[in-house]
Amino acid sequence: MNNNFANLNSVMWDAMELETDKSKLINHHIPIPKQYTSKDAVVAPETRLVITWMQSIPFVLSANLHGGELVVTYPFDMARDWAAREHTPTPDDSFFRWLATAYASTNHVMSNADRRPCHNKDFTRQNNIINGANWHTVPGSGYLKYLPFVFKMSTFDEHPKEISNEA
Repeated sequence: MNNNFANLNSVMWDAMELETDKSKLINHHIPIPKQYTSKDAVVAPETRLVITWMQSIPFVLSANLHGGELVVTYPFDMARDWAAREHTPTPDDSFFRWLATAYASTNHVMSNADRRPCHNKDFTRQNNIINGANWHTVPGSGYLKYLPFVFKMSTFDEHPKEISNEA
């Protein structure tokens, strides 16, 4: 389903390149492209239902749990130039860093300074939080289309939390 969401990052970046007056840039509430809202849209039914659901219910926050490293990522998760690692902040970056820190600092396993790294990254130097795009960007990932869509088109943000069953 994630691959079927509009790539709103590209819409925003194209607007940034074309706009000479940077004060007029849109960085929130980018309109959904018409090809996703028309009755003839080629959008998967489940994607259309999720879009309608997100717009009809005023969620404030959600979480997404992944297996993997012990880290909380915050938006954005896709770098503009598909760089391997590039800090890509949102206009609300300080809030999202605070929110990620609030979770990571109260998670007993994450906040244990004596624990060993789970796989190959030790995020303790960053207090177990990182900007998603500064960690890694995955070109073509549907999830990286979904997260900006959630951030820009709805009233809530989703924070992925990488967790591990390793102690």
